[in-house]
Amino acid sequence: MVKDFFSAIEDRRSYYSLSKEHVVPDKRIKEVIDHAVQYSPSAYNSQSARVIVLTGQSHDQLWDITKETLKKAADGKDFTKTEEKMRSFINGYGTVLFFEDQAKINRLQEQYKTYAENFPIWSNQSSAILQFVVWTSLEIEGFGASLQHYNPLIDDEVRKTWDISRDWKLIAQLPFGKPTAEPGDKDFSPLEERVKYYQ
Repeated sequence: MVKDFFSAIEDRRSYYSLSKEHVVPDKRIKEVIDHAVQYSPSAYNSQSARVIVLTGQSHDQLWDITKETLKKAADGKDFTKTEEKMRSFINGYGTVLFFEDQAKINRLQEQYKTYAENFPIWSNQSSAILQFVVWTSLEIEGFGASLQHYNPLIDDEVRKTWDISRDWKLIAQLPFGKPTAEPGDKDFSPLEERVKYYQ
């Protein structure tokens, strides 16, 4: 499937109803994500992004970890809606975990002291770009996805389960799978209130 740039941006939405059904071969998922990581820009060409892709049992395990962590945090309160949400994620095919390498960012802070306080901000901006590129690229392949942020609650357990460096800071989780329902309508604020042009 080939889409133009604008169509791909428009079609990228948050999908919460997913299935584990194959959409493309795993080899293609790897190609898409590798390409996104290779070519997404980063401040000072830091290339501080780190990505882990979980499928199969590892994907299921992530959302089991998240569910149990949130259940403990709920401390006996009604957990029904959260459990439904976790089920919608575990029903998907895989999850992309986005990290930023803090050791790399710290080195840049030491090297460019004038801009030291900006590097964590730029790191987050670079990660956001990568998240968008991966999300949109997966959408082009026929997947639905949604961006989640259960960090830092799940950080320690994720790090321990997949033996992840302590320098890698978890930024976001992107569960993806074959869409089984369309996303809801999306409202847009008037562009005149959001964009200004001057000559």
